[in-house]
Amino acid sequence: MKRLHRMRATQWLRNMSSQVEFTTSHLVQPLFVVDRLSKSEPIANLRGAQRNTLSDALRVIEADLEQGVRHFLLFAIPHEKSDGGFRRDGETAIISRIKDQFGSALHLWVDTCLCSSTSHGHCGLFDSNGSLDLETTLSELSLAALKFAQAGADGISPSDMMDGRVKAIRQTLDENGFSMVPIMSYSTKFSSQFYGPFRDAAQSAPQFGDRKTYQIDVRNRSDAIASSIRCKDEGADLLMVKPGLTSLDLIGPIASQTGLPVGAYQVSGEYAGLELLAERGALDFELALLETWYVYRRAGATFIITYGARRAREIGVHLQ
Repeated sequence: MKRLHRMRATQWLRNMSSQVEFTTSHLVQPLFVVDRLSKSEPIANLRGAQRNTLSDALRVIEADLEQGVRHFLLFAIPHEKSDGGFRRDGETAIISRIKDQFGSALHLWVDTCLCSSTSHGHCGLFDSNGSLDLETTLSELSLAALKFAQAGADGISPSDMMDGRVKAIRQTLDENGFSMVPIMSYSTKFSSQFYGPFRDAAQSAPQFGDRKTYQIDVRNRSDAIASSIRCKDEGADLLMVKPGLTSLDLIGPIASQTGLPVGAYQVSGEYAGLELLAERGALDFELALLETWYVYRRAGATFIITYGARRAREIGVHLQ
């Protein structure tokens, strides 16, 4: 019942989930804001994307709003990294400042993970024996989600792929008066080669090993679908496949088996690939970008997270 109430609570979800037409309501713009960054920095291979200072981020958001963007996925990146005892002051200050200035003019999802906060770049915490400490990881993720909600986040988006994290976050939010804050889960996230530019942007590349122990093997269809079903059962309100183009075959089955809106993340490597082809004269970037959005929608995606959301109005003539 609480999930149904959350889904009915805001107009943005009804707009985002509409499959009658294609509008900017279906697009979510990622935004990178780095605590205490002295000067904004361009992100290699991601046209128009930056690692922003907070002051620059506010100007970027204002410009994006003027272009019709209403949905943002915030990656708030801390100034200092740690392996436990995270303060989150910098991240919560970023959220508060954005919401204080723009209020309900935007819907602010906040990515909730540990990879950009830890010195080792992994999405979980380790015990003294070097093994993943799931209990401590879930506790830290839940606390982060609570702090983000208290700072004004409109939605929580856990991207870590740890077992049980949606359940832990939902319980913590509900117990602390945030039962109406929805969860958009990275519910089917593959261990992929297409995340490179993002890891530079978030400074989250693993310093040892890889993430194959907690992200899904790209060959495994049954685990991919089961992962999204598990997130639904644990209390997620929206689900997501990542990378988007290499997961097109899963969107329909996940939506059918869960009854929830399922979105696609057009990840940094996919977006950068279009840029590189355009630079070599092999395609028209704007038309190719629009084509991928239509393909996501044709596959059943009810929303698309894309670095090009802020360009939708630019190419609006092609959206008619």
